[in-house]
Amino acid sequence: MVAFAAALLLILGAPQAGAAPRRTVTNTGPRWIAKAHSLGRADRAKQQTVKVYLAPNGGLAGLKADVAALADPASANYRQFLSPTQYHSRYDASDTAVAAVSSWLRSDGLSVTGVEQNHRYVSARGSVADLQKAFGVTLNSYRHDGQTVTAPAAAATVPANVASYVSTVSGLDTTKRTMTHNAAPSPGFRNARPCSIGYGQISAATKADYKTPLPKFKGQTLPYAVCGYTGPLLRSAYENNSSLDGSGVTVAITDAYASPTIAKDANTYAKRHGDGAYAAGQLTQVKPGAYNRQKDCDPQGWYGEETLDVEAVHAMAPGANIRYYASASCFDDDFLDTLTRVVEENKASLVSNSWSDLEANESGPNVVAYEDVFLQGAMQGIGFLFSSGDDGDELASSGLKQVDYPSSDPYVTAVGGTSDAIDASGKFVFQTGWGTEKYSLSADGKSWTPLGFLYGAGGGSSALFNRPAYQDGVVPAKYGSGRAVPDVGLDADPTTGMLIGQTQTFSDGVYYDEYRIGGTSLASPLYTGMVALASQHAGGRLGLLNPTLYSQAGTKVFTDIKGTPPDAGNVRVDYANSENTKGGLVYSVRTFNQDSSLKIAPGWDNVTGLGSPNARWLTSIDGR
Repeated sequence: MVAFAAALLLILGAPQAGAAPRRTVTNTGPRWIAKAHSLGRADRAKQQTVKVYLAPNGGLAGLKADVAALADPASANYRQFLSPTQYHSRYDASDTAVAAVSSWLRSDGLSVTGVEQNHRYVSARGSVADLQKAFGVTLNSYRHDGQTVTAPAAAATVPANVASYVSTVSGLDTTKRTMTHNAAPSPGFRNARPCSIGYGQISAATKADYKTPLPKFKGQTLPYAVCGYTGPLLRSAYENNSSLDGSGVTVAITDAYASPTIAKDANTYAKRHGDGAYAAGQLTQVKPGAYNRQKDCDPQGWYGEETLDVEAVHAMAPGANIRYYASASCFDDDFLDTLTRVVEENKASLVSNSWSDLEANESGPNVVAYEDVFLQGAMQGIGFLFSSGDDGDELASSGLKQVDYPSSDPYVTAVGGTSDAIDASGKFVFQTGWGTEKYSLSADGKSWTPLGFLYGAGGGSSALFNRPAYQDGVVPAKYGSGRAVPDVGLDADPTTGMLIGQTQTFSDGVYYDEYRIGGTSLASPLYTGMVALASQHAGGRLGLLNPTLYSQAGTKVFTDIKGTPPDAGNVRVDYANSENTKGGLVYSVRTFNQDSSLKIAPGWDNVTGLGSPNARWLTSIDGR
């Protein structure tokens, strides 16, 4: 009986009496286990690959302290950034750590299949039985979120003598997670008319025939939506036509796949709308060796995201270089590879990212892997900006109030959303929070029928990260103790969005056309363009922006978004078939400032963060 019990413990991966001491690797147990359907023990012979991530030399706490010093305007080390060579020399895990971890893995029956060139991780492969022994876990089969996966029933453990070298373990849980772009049109999309060049030019008192009356909305005759703001209007409103243009600064953009027509589309759009043609080499694409998992990721949708990101950055910073990095797919592992390439090449000082996933979906190992890249980037002076999401508090989309990741990470700048009324002269009429409820025109054309919450800027309090020190004293206590999202807010409302140009597939052919688009996918590249101008003014890289931003809280460099907008919303008219009038026209009201449970307020709020940066912000960071 005793022998049987000992054998059972070995099968389960549990430590036996007298075994060498072990340490738990935190956050390696899947958070979704309680909601999953267990299918029993995993096949012991099944082969699986894992990555054992190595802690930085000197420890993670030491690296984070060094990042904080470089990002703190009050520190003597402020903006004293490192080259990649200097970073690796100082922080890469030692040869001793690699050797110790590799030796342990081999001793437990695993094959060491590789060591990442900068000692980020050691990869290994082995059977489920060997993995259970090596990591002290029970590996089961589960069904969750439409996937059948292998995963540990609890957190992994490692021998105490290598525990200080290990930061996390990925691959025990085989769940695959995708990142989603936050804004893209359907193929063959155009905006119907009427629409206006500048905000409020055309009253929606009648339909497009200018004869048939439209009902008032809550006693108010609303304007028709704009056709889409262009670079000259956005630069005038946000930058006050600054002489800065981002020259000398390289902005990276990451998305999945790569549009085959981006160079032609971006140049056509820029020439048509006063942004200036791209100089030779100003726009480049960096592609992986091959793409994968296209059926899971919708490459065409990502082409639209890339188009928006590129044209928005160029609109705000016409002199900046844009270096587009294409991920091989929309899956986490490929995006990690892409971001790693950005920091290793070190050619860009800013990275705009308009993709995310629900925070609840991210695993502990993935967060550690992403943050490893963000920390290296911060030490090299690279600032990461992420859109905060387009589903408000995420309750309607996920059943839980939560924020998105990576925008909730303390080492990135989260960009939330506003609804911007910019007139034809390039002046703000008003700004308010982006949050939309939709109303459709009734069948008899005499009233507006509520359809509920449609979309809005993502925000809230992180469940993964405590509030970082830079938010102390700025974010009110009522917002909770987690990392508060977002940090700033810029135009994101599709009703007040940007006009972009893209080659699309229409019913009568494939060709270039233009349409209005929004989302925090717009806000992030808009702000990244402004940061490029600030970097040009400061004469160098800015790195992690957040400590500087929060040190500026309450100053005139941010426009505090508060109060009730004068217009409750706009009337939008769309082609029923998305292309032309043959299918008829569809009318709706899209409201302003109704972002699920999120509300704008004086000071920091969970829709617009510190507020909307204005032209004063461009010169608020001096050179060193």
